[in-house]
Amino acid sequence: MPRHRETVPVTPSSALLHLCTPADWAAARAAGRLAPPSLAEVGYVHLSTLEQVTLPADRLFHGRDDVLLLAIDPDALERAAVPVRWEPGLPTDPPDLRFPHAYGAVPTGAVTAVLAYRPRPDGGFDAPPPPPAAGTPTAGSAGWTRP
Repeated sequence: MPRHRETVPVTPSSALLHLCTPADWAAARAAGRLAPPSLAEVGYVHLSTLEQVTLPADRLFHGRDDVLLLAIDPDALERAAVPVRWEPGLPTDPPDLRFPHAYGAVPTGAVTAVLAYRPRPDGGFDAPPPPPAAGTPTAGSAGWTRP
């Protein structure tokens, strides 16, 4: 049965998040674009919202202390003609949960902030602090830095 695909508008203030390692981020910066293996494998870059990110972080990076969160400006994706679709995650996820997927490489210029995302002592992840809005200073942004 095909998965339902839906395009949902994102408000300009709501950054999308991508989980990666420092090595992945360094490779993306060198290439000028974020194109993880998922882009070739399934056709999109996995993204999350601030409210969702703990779910994939716990699944994919449980206990790892080398995780970065990249805050991505959805307006920059739109300007770069990279469509974002909101689609179901895994079959075990709540049925109404939709994750944002970028259907194309993400230009590194769309990344507005980076956070070293560390797990709790038990290996799980807590919700991160909100990233600063695009174009605002990072001072007081709870660990977020500019790329």
